[in-house]
Amino acid sequence: MREIEPHTAPPLIEFPCYFAIKVMGETHEAFSATIAEIIQTLVPAFTAEHIEMRASSTGKYISLTCNVYVNSQDQLDGVYRLLSAHPLVKFAL
Repeated sequence: MREIEPHTAPPLIEFPCYFAIKVMGETHEAFSATIAEIIQTLVPAFTAEHIEMRASSTGKYISLTCNVYVNSQDQLDGVYRLLSAHPLVKFAL
């Protein structure tokens, strides 16, 4: 079987596209707004309307699904890096 070199492998995602990013953290009144601001630094058209919110059964944690329109893998990677580096964010998937 022939191996595919990483730089010649076909892309797994076709850009531009909407991409759902899950962001989880402890419940905080500014969590959703903070996440939106972070994403807007790289995707200026992103708004709170693109966020679905769900609280944990105990209410201690919150999960956001952010539907982000990205133009490239580099832009998507940048969004993940910014989110993962923020102290309010426990996980970004």
